[in-house]
Amino acid sequence: MPRMLRRAAVLGATAHVASNRGQARAEAEADQQPAAAAAPPPPPVQDEAPAPAAAPVEDPYGDLMKLKGLLDAGALTQAEFDTQKQKILSA
Repeated sequence: MPRMLRRAAVLGATAHVASNRGQARAEAEADQQPAAAAAPPPPPVQDEAPAPAAAPVEDPYGDLMKLKGLLDAGALTQAEFDTQKQKILSA
């Protein structure tokens, strides 16, 4: 019989400690929620304005790679590729 009483006491003490920890955790979370709710949201980050379309940045290598991709895909003939390539390289 003493063994059963000891077991009941241990279980009761464990439940009491768990209950206290749960209550303390709930109170801590409740304290943090109003602080988080009271803080204003950060201002939205605005990206830099895009470069105007009238002055494109020249990238001859990128342009040639796009042309080569079009040639390989069959969208351009070799003559069209050569014409466009000369325009890019002469600029």
